Amino acid sequence: MKVAVSGLNNTDNPAPGIPVIKSIEANHQIIGFSYDPNEPGNYMQKTEKTYLIPYPSLGFDVLKTRLLYIKKETGIDAIIPNLDAELPLYIKYQEEIEALGIKLALPSAENFELRNKNRLGALSEELGIVYPKTHEVSSVADIHRLVENGSSFPLMIKGNYYKAYMAHNMEAAIEYFYKISNEWGFPVLVQDVVDGEEINLVGVGDGKGTLVGAVAIKKLTTTEIGKIWTGVTIQNEKLMQIAKDFVALTKWKGPFELECMANMNQVYMIEINPRFPAWVYFATEIGINLPLMVTKIMEKQEITPQLEYPQNKMYIRYTGELVTDFTNFMKLLSTKEL
Repeated sequence: MKVAVSGLNNTDNPAPGIPVIKSIEANHQIIGFSYDPNEPGNYMQKTEKTYLIPYPSLGFDVLKTRLLYIKKETGIDAIIPNLDAELPLYIKYQEEIEALGIKLALPSAENFELRNKNRLGALSEELGIVYPKTHEVSSVADIHRLVENGSSFPLMIKGNYYKAYMAHNMEAAIEYFYKISNEWGFPVLVQDVVDGEEINLVGVGDGKGTLVGAVAIKKLTTTEIGKIWTGVTIQNEKLMQIAKDFVALTKWKGPFELECMANMNQVYMIEINPRFPAWVYFATEIGINLPLMVTKIMEKQEITPQLEYPQNKMYIRYTGELVTDFTNFMKLLSTKEL
C-alpha cells in the first residue's frame, strides 16, 4: 500500500510524521505531505516523493484538487494525517476523501468534538476519571472574577483546541488570554493546575470498540513547551483501563493520546489528542507498532490486540544534522514537489 504521511517537521519541536514513517516504511511505500519546504523530513530521504499541501484554512475544495493530482501522479492508497490543524478538515470530509480511493483511519466528527477541552469534563465523568476544575472565559474581566471568587495562581490558560500556558500571576494570564484568543478564538479556558507526575498513553482504536494497541510512559524531562525529551515505560492499570473504556464508549477509530497527571492513586485527565504523538516510534521500538496497526485497519485486516510491553525502557530524544543541496529546497519551493 502506498501511504501519504504528513507532519514532517523534525526539529526539537517535532511532529509525528517521521516517527510514523519509520514505523511503516518496511511494509509500505511512503509519500510525504508537507506544509513548509523548511521541514527537515522533506530532505531525509524517507519518502518516495514529497508534495507541498495547501494549508487547511484554504478549505476542502483546494485540498481535493491537490489530492486528485497526487493520486494521479503517485497512486496513493491512504493518508495518515498527523497535525492538529489539518485533522478537522480530514475528519469532516473523510467520506469524500475515501470516495477518491484514498483510505483513512479517523474518528467521527462527533468523537472529535467530544474530546474538545470544553467538553472533556463530561467525557471524563463518563470514564470515571477526574478532570481539573475548568472555566470558560471570554474576557479579561471573567478571569478577574474567577480569582476574586477563589481561583488561585498558578492557573492554566488554554485554547479549546490547541495551546496551553501556565500563568503564575494576573499579568501573565492576561497575556496568554490575548495570545490564545487572537490565534484560536473563543472560548478560552482557565483550568486549575494539578500536581503530580505527567503520564501519557498512546493507543489505537479499531473503530468497533476495541483498543488494539497501547503504550504508557512517564515523562522525565521535557522541553520548554512541554515536549517529552526523556521518558520511561510504565504499567498503570488505571490509565490502561481508561483507554479501554474511552475506545469502547466512543468506538474511536485510529490513533489517540491521553495526557494525564498521576498523584498517588489518583489519575487526572488533562487532554486527549486525536493523533499520534511525536514519541510514537518509542512504542514501535519496544514491540508495539501502532502506525502499522492503523494501516491494517485501513486494509480491514484483523488485529490481535497488543497491550503488554516491557517496563523500564527509556526514551531519549536527540537532534541531528543533515546536509543536502539547496537546489532541492528551491525545487520544492517552486514546483511544490520533490
